[in-house]
Amino acid sequence: MEDTAPASTPQLSALEARIIGCLIEKEITLPDYYPLTLNALVSACNQSTNRDPVMSLDEGTVQRALEGLKTRGWVFQVTVAGARVQKFRHNLKGKLPRLEKPGSSLLAVLLLRGAQTVGELRQRTERLQTFPDLESVEAELTGLISYPEGPVVACLPAGPGRRVALYAQLLTGEPSGIAPQEEIIVPAAAPQLSTEDQEWKQRMEIEIQLLKTQLARLKASLGVED
Repeated sequence: MEDTAPASTPQLSALEARIIGCLIEKEITLPDYYPLTLNALVSACNQSTNRDPVMSLDEGTVQRALEGLKTRGWVFQVTVAGARVQKFRHNLKGKLPRLEKPGSSLLAVLLLRGAQTVGELRQRTERLQTFPDLESVEAELTGLISYPEGPVVACLPAGPGRRVALYAQLLTGEPSGIAPQEEIIVPAAAPQLSTEDQEWKQRMEIEIQLLKTQLARLKASLGVED
C-alpha cells in the first residue's frame, strides 16, 4: 500500500532527497545510463555543479539510505539483463502519480538545490524541461502547491527582508533555516540600448548641438546676450 500522507509531513531526509533528486535528474538527462548503479548514484550525489549544498558521500552511506528508501517504496532495485551490478530507480510515479514531466523536473531541481525563485527555477530546469516563460513555471508550481493528496511545494512570499518569493519542496518537511534575504540597495544600471537606438541617440545629440550653435549665432547677430 502506497504512503499517501500529505507531502508537508517529512517523508525524506536531506540525504534521501538528494538521492531521489539525482535519480529523477539522470532519468531525464542520461536515459541510456538509467537506472543508476550505486557508484554512478554516489557520483551524482557528490556533483559539485547543480547541487546545493555540495555533499561528500561514500558508498556505504548512500547504500544505507537506499535501503530505507526501498523499504518505504521510494526506490526500486532492479536487475538489468547482462549487467553484473544492481541498479536503482525512483518510484516517484507511484508516490505522486499525478505528476508529469514538468512538475517532476521542478521538484528534482528543488530537491537538489533548495528553495529558489521562479526565475532561477526556469533557468535551472532547462536541461530537464523547457518552460517558455515565467508564467508557465508559476502555473506548474501552483499545481504542486495544490496537489490533491497534499502540497508538494510551498511558496515563501516576498515580505520584510525578502525581496522576492521563494519556492521550496515539502518532501523533507516544512522549510526551515531559510534566512530572509538582506535588503541591498543596488544603483539601477543604465538601460542597454540597441544599435538602432544608439544611432538615433547620436543623431539627436548632433542635431541638438547644431541647434545650439545656430541659436548662439542668431543671438550674436541680434546683439542678445545670454
